[in-house]
Amino acid sequence: MSEKGRVHNVFSAAVCFVFFLICCQTAYGAEADDPLGSKQPYLQQIHVNEAWDVAQGNTNITIAVVDTGVDLTHPDLQPNLVPGVNLISPDQPPEDNNGHGTNVAGVIAAVGNNDKGVTGVMWRARIMPIKALEADGSGGEQRLGEGIRYAVDHGAKIVVLSLGLNKYSEYMSDIVRYAEERDVLLVAATGNEANRVKYPAAYPTVLAVGGVTPNNEPEERSNTGLELDIAAPWDVFTTAIGGSYEYMEGTSMAAPQVAAAAALAWTRNPSLKAYEMRQWLRQTAQNTEMPGWNPKTGYGMLRVDRLMKEPYMSDMYEPNNRKNQAKAISPSKSIAASFSDGADMDWYYIDAPYDGTIQVTLDMSRNLSVFVQHTDATGVLTSKTVHSGQTIPLKVTKGRSYLVLQSADRTQREEVRYKLTTAFEIYRDLYEDNDKQYKAFVLPPQSVSLKGTFHQYNDVDWFEFPVPQTGSLTITVATDTARIDPVLLVQKQGEKSITVDKADDGLPETVYLPEVFPGSYYIRVNNVKDYQNPVVGEYTLTIDYGAKLIDPNEPNNRWYQATAVSFDTPYYGLLDKPEDVDWFQFRLEEESLVQMRLSDIPSPATVYMNLHDSSVKPIASSMNDASSDTQQLSGRFQPGTYYLKLDTNKTFDHHMYQLNIMAKPLTGGYTDIRGHWAQDAILGLTSKQVINGYEDYTFQPDRPITRAEATAVLDRAFHWSKQKSVVYTDLDEEHWAYSHIARASQAGVIDGYPDRTFAPDQPVSRMEMTAMLARSMNMTGKHRGAVPFTDVNESYWGIGLLKQVKAEGWISGYEDGTFRPDQQATRGEFVTILSHLLK
Repeated sequence: MSEKGRVHNVFSAAVCFVFFLICCQTAYGAEADDPLGSKQPYLQQIHVNEAWDVAQGNTNITIAVVDTGVDLTHPDLQPNLVPGVNLISPDQPPEDNNGHGTNVAGVIAAVGNNDKGVTGVMWRARIMPIKALEADGSGGEQRLGEGIRYAVDHGAKIVVLSLGLNKYSEYMSDIVRYAEERDVLLVAATGNEANRVKYPAAYPTVLAVGGVTPNNEPEERSNTGLELDIAAPWDVFTTAIGGSYEYMEGTSMAAPQVAAAAALAWTRNPSLKAYEMRQWLRQTAQNTEMPGWNPKTGYGMLRVDRLMKEPYMSDMYEPNNRKNQAKAISPSKSIAASFSDGADMDWYYIDAPYDGTIQVTLDMSRNLSVFVQHTDATGVLTSKTVHSGQTIPLKVTKGRSYLVLQSADRTQREEVRYKLTTAFEIYRDLYEDNDKQYKAFVLPPQSVSLKGTFHQYNDVDWFEFPVPQTGSLTITVATDTARIDPVLLVQKQGEKSITVDKADDGLPETVYLPEVFPGSYYIRVNNVKDYQNPVVGEYTLTIDYGAKLIDPNEPNNRWYQATAVSFDTPYYGLLDKPEDVDWFQFRLEEESLVQMRLSDIPSPATVYMNLHDSSVKPIASSMNDASSDTQQLSGRFQPGTYYLKLDTNKTFDHHMYQLNIMAKPLTGGYTDIRGHWAQDAILGLTSKQVINGYEDYTFQPDRPITRAEATAVLDRAFHWSKQKSVVYTDLDEEHWAYSHIARASQAGVIDGYPDRTFAPDQPVSRMEMTAMLARSMNMTGKHRGAVPFTDVNESYWGIGLLKQVKAEGWISGYEDGTFRPDQQATRGEFVTILSHLLK
């Protein structure tokens, strides 16, 4: 049988591991005296000591271990074994030649208080070994089903299944139903791949067991999802083949703890049905994430003490009579509850992982009709009346929806118990019906990513991708669940197909076609042949199409063929051959700041930019780092014609670079003063080297001028020669304006603040500007005359200076008669007044 058709035990390799013993909270209750008991802290974690006060075993029921067999002579197991069967070699006893089944059996029922090894959750039990797996821990689904059926037909009350598949099958579904109809409890491990719950744990009536860490947190490797019921410790120390003991880990070791707990609980209440036992285990679990059910730990962690001491409740979800009391349930599981009378309303909520449909089935203890109301996550309300045994579909949108159940007979007085079974079905994707090649969904001729589903039996999805011109294709299909093992087929119309199925369950498949030609390419996505049933999960199909592009500027391989460039316009090109060189030409009518920016350079290519003058003499160059997709060459250039040459160390033909050349005319060496009201003043003071701009060839006339800038301008304008040593907490001698500030301080033009700071980067107010300029001219102000502006008065600190400079015509206010002395002064204002003074 192929690997995909085989089940695997433990889900993690059946290997020993060593971990540090965890200091656990001391549990009060009966104690086993087995010498290796100190290596079993997980027993305290599930509080089994307190449970042993009530019962230490159960020899009235049989627990079947469908696995690799059991070490039949192990001294810590032999007293608790009953005859089983070997389905691999029917003429041989079910002897374990792998070790996994012996590990599981020891967790359940290593004999307690026998002065040997370890103790199981039960000291005394009836363990039926059923060998259904090979020596390597794998086996066929057929044998697994035979093992379960054998256990049911030979009196087992509990069947432990520490094994699993990603595959749903009608055969196994029928076997599970067979066990449920005969009131046999199936307990199965969810798996250890940090993925979805495996089968058979995922069937609605199988108790699915996940794993928790010694700190009661979800074990990150434990499979989780819609079908998870309960969790138990992941790490154990248990029996091993050859009469030995070993550390083991995995949900395979968690499941037998739950099975043993159920067997102990049946000593308290032997009349409980299997479905009621499932509910009792859920009811008494310890919440680890949040109250109620969740997909990480189900209903919580196993608590054997609660199971043995708390009464079974026919409806563990009460109180849930109102929406704000609604209890969480899985979209794909069977639960039990009851109506206390005709007025009892049961509210549940369901968090759907995708859009889809939930099939809801109600089975009641007597023939009764039930009113069902469902509110979808989008607010759509559906109301139906359901009879016992009837299944109804409810459309759901991804997110939270609410389900309300109430007896249709409002006069009902006695309690009516019911089983509620939900089964989630994923949505039909947007591309259906595309199950045949001639029905292929036609995709746009460009790179695309889409999500699809396998919503029906043997679902196959075909897509047609039109390739408009020669290029390359990379096609990848990935999935969010191990229940999908995607197969990818690609075929150009009329040619041989390529099929890829190299990776394991849940892993992506990729087809790379380095050269594709115009025409239709058909893409088929399907699940492997063995996984033909509908799957709750999505796949993502990604098509990366790279057209072999044509350079629109060719021929431009010589300077005299250079493409003429318009400024601030993108130009696209390729360097697709070793000898390919791209030339571009631009002309400047006046002195300008030119910025040549090259972007979208495909990795790992390096493109060389070389600028030439009108005589084709190199004058500037640049290159990008291989890790960068952009570069820039800029500078101040005189009028004339220029040529830009591009070449590369690595050719590319599926991705175009983008070239953009911008030219900003310069006025006095600045790009931003032409037409500005302060232009003349700026040009005049620049020519006298009193002011300068910034490194990017801007002056920024409307930007606030700082104290350091204003001081430096005044120092250059008035040529102060003397300076005094100044000490400010925020200004050291390395500051660019230190010497200017020292000379201005000596001249009495400016000073610091009382807190010994100078605040060189603080903007200057209009009043501070006026004061600095006036002091530079040795003005002291005057006190006679009218107040010149409406927003100052005689008590204002700078009123004397304002009167004097206003009278002499240096400054003027605003049209509304204000001066706005506290408003920040701009660089343009400052140089304009200074220019007027210097005249």
